[in-house]
This record gives sequence, structure tokens and C-alpha cells, in this order.
Amino acid sequence: MGMDVSYEQQLSQQTEQCKATVEFIKIISNLWYEHSVELVFFRNQLVDRNVSQILRLHQYAEEFVGKPISIFNTLEIARAIETINFFPARLDIGKLTYEYQLEGQQFSDAKDFVNHQLQGAKEINITPKDVVLYGFGRIGRLLARELITTAGKGSQLRLRAIVTRDAMDQKTLEKRASLLQNDSVHGEFPGTVIPDLESQSLIINGTKVKIISAKSPDSIDYTQYGINNALVIDNTGVFRDKAALSLHLQSKGVAKVLLTAPGKEVPNIVYGVNHEEYNPSETDIFSAASCTTNAITPILKVMEDNFGVKQGHLETIHAYTNDQNLVDNMHKKYRRGRAAAMNMVITETGAGSAVAKALPSLAGKLTSNAIRVPVPNGSLVVLNLELNSSTTLEQLNDIMKLNALQGSLVEQIKYSVSNELVSSDIIGSTAPAVYDSKATIVGASGKNVVLYIWYDNEYGYSHQVMRLAKHIAGVRRYCYY
Repeated sequence: MGMDVSYEQQLSQQTEQCKATVEFIKIISNLWYEHSVELVFFRNQLVDRNVSQILRLHQYAEEFVGKPISIFNTLEIARAIETINFFPARLDIGKLTYEYQLEGQQFSDAKDFVNHQLQGAKEINITPKDVVLYGFGRIGRLLARELITTAGKGSQLRLRAIVTRDAMDQKTLEKRASLLQNDSVHGEFPGTVIPDLESQSLIINGTKVKIISAKSPDSIDYTQYGINNALVIDNTGVFRDKAALSLHLQSKGVAKVLLTAPGKEVPNIVYGVNHEEYNPSETDIFSAASCTTNAITPILKVMEDNFGVKQGHLETIHAYTNDQNLVDNMHKKYRRGRAAAMNMVITETGAGSAVAKALPSLAGKLTSNAIRVPVPNGSLVVLNLELNSSTTLEQLNDIMKLNALQGSLVEQIKYSVSNELVSSDIIGSTAPAVYDSKATIVGASGKNVVLYIWYDNEYGYSHQVMRLAKHIAGVRRYCYY
């Protein structure tokens, strides 16, 4: 009988948790769609998340922060935020809830606390920015999903058009729609995608996105589609130097260009590390560097700032890409012609030297290479570093954890406490770098360390592109992290 009562109590508690989470989701949606206030949970997206996903995030917070945060605690803070007439912003409710548990006794209630924490916030005047995706491959489609999903009231980035090289017909539109709707790695798009040949558009969640056919970046008049002062995100990988990317600026309606690959003669930006070094009002073309560069640079900045990096080597164990062959065939590069899903393939990476573009102090200190492996997504960098000053395993992990909790790199570094972390676990991570704290090695001298950095080379990188795009477009809202 006692076991039955205990089980009934467990069921009752679970029901109450789920009911609280449902109310929490309603508040998240209301704040976002009515007031353009986006709640995140230790930088993890909450908009369009279900009950199970939100409860799992709370479990991660308990392990990561080291202090239990229940859905009831978070809901109390969410209710308080909802009562405040706040301007468009991005607020980390996980951080707020954690701080309330530490300092709450000083305040009369949660509303009083939230008002105090946000009292220094200043509203940022934002003019919505039209966005054009030039190319519609792996990164382009993930960007489209994110732009539509997080559009809210349309006060930041507005996806207006997608440019491809295809001739426009019903079959081509249907294929484009299907590839956006279904993804073998990231799953089904949780919205609607309808091909509409009459308007030559994809209607995504009720919003028409024009599909434009073009052979060259300078051959389009975007203004005829009502698109003005747009940010073009070039994800083709074809145009990589300043001269080629400048062709976009010759099209009517284009103001800025962002390349989703390493660029030549243009600023290569790892958002969170060096994005403030270039003024978007004075610079028209930017590169978001590579997925690997975005994974290692935030980690290397922490290491350089705290210990100094004397020298090192990075080895990228990278998912295969569309550049490789499915079966053995001719390829312009050695080894990449061999069957991608059957072989580990040694190839080169420029990530070691690319880091220096964001962190000049590391110029000439890093060597790098890559191994492509038979997984479609999810990659790992092994960083073997010699430091200037010694450290311990505990000290190193504590410093990395601190940077994942607070400071300028909280969006870039996710700190993993899992003993079982494997590549499929990090699929869908919005952080470009997932620090594997359980795998870190510190040598006897304390100056030789080996770090393991996981990254979703598609999804995590796409979120870095989005962060940089908002910066370039001048639509970054006030953030409380």
C-alpha cells in the first residue's frame, strides 16, 4: 500500500510539473509574439519548445549550475516578467531564476527582484531588416528555418527572398519546399511550407518568401519585390573574396553582405570574440568564418586570456560534407574522392591560421589538420596546447565553466558535464562550442593540456551566423545574460 501511495504522489508531482510547464510555455509565447520579449534558459532557446524539452533543460541547469532550479521557480520569475511593461529584449530566465534563489530574500517578491535586476536596461531603437538568402543549401535552409521560427512580430530580421540558380517551375519549387520541410539530420520543420508557383514563392508559416532565379549576384533588382536596404547572406560558398562578394552590392536594394564561409580581403568574424572590431555602419561585407573556427576561437580566447598559449595543434574530426563523394570517384583534392560514408579521410583545414584573424596574438602558434569521418553532422576538435603558465584540471574546468555562465562568451560556450557525451548528443546545440569537461586532460607539468570541443557544424554555426547578422543589421535587442 505504501508503494502505491508513493507512486501516486510521484504521478501527482509529475502532473503538477507538466501543468506548470504548460503555463510557462504560454507566458513565453505571449511575451514573444505580443511584446517581442524573448526568454531563453541559460542561452537555450525556449520559443517553440515542448514540455519535455523544457523540463530536460531544467535538469541540465541543476547539473551545470550546481543548484536545483525547478519549473516552479522559473514560472514564478516568468509571471513577474509578464507583469512588467518591458521593451523588446532577450532575457535569460535561467540566470534570473538562479540569481533570485541566491538573493531573493532581499526583496519583497519576484516582481520586486526582476524590476531591480532590469532597472539599468535601456531600450534599443531597432529598424527591421530585410534578409535575402543567396543560396539554399544546408546552411541556407537552417537559416531559413531560424529566421521564420524566430520572426516574432517581425521587428528584427525579415526573410524576404531566396536566390537559387534553378529555373522556376512547379517541380523545382516542390523540391525546394520538401528539402526545407524535411531534414534527415535535424528532423521535420515544425511549421508549414507551401510551394506557390503563381507568386513564385514558398509560403512558410503563412509568410511569402520570394524565390528568385539568378546566375550572378549583380543581376537582380530586389526593389521590384519590395525589398530595400537588405542584408544578403551568401551561403553558396562560390563567392569568397571581396571582388566577388561586392557584386551583391551592385544589385538594387542591397546594403550589406554576409558570407557563411571564410572570406578573403574581408573581415572574418567570430561573433562574441571580435565582432565589435568592425563598425557595421562603415563596413559592408563580412565573413562569418568557418564552423570549426567558430568552435575553437572562443575556447582559445579563454585559454589565451587566462594562461597564455605558447603553441599548439588542433585536429578536427569532422562530419563528411557535400564536397566529398558518396562513392569513390575523381575529385580535385586528394583523398576527398573516396567514399565519404565508408572512410575516415585525412584532409586539410585552415582553422588553425584562421583563428589569428580573430585572435592576432595566436598568429603562427597553431598547426591544424582534419579527419572527415562517416557521420552526416556533429564534429569534434581536439586541442593540444602548450601553455605559458601552469594549471590543474579543476582550475581549468572551473574557468571554462565560469565563461559559459557569465561574460561575453556565454552564447558561444556550452559546458558539458555528461560522462556519456557522443557526437549525436550535440546535434541541435545553438552554441558553436560544447566543452567536454569530462574529457579534459592536464599533463603532469600543468602546461600541456588536451581539450575536446564538440560542435554541431551546421546548427551551431547557423546560430553564430544569425548572431552576426543581427549585429550587422543593427537589430540586436537588449540582452540580460
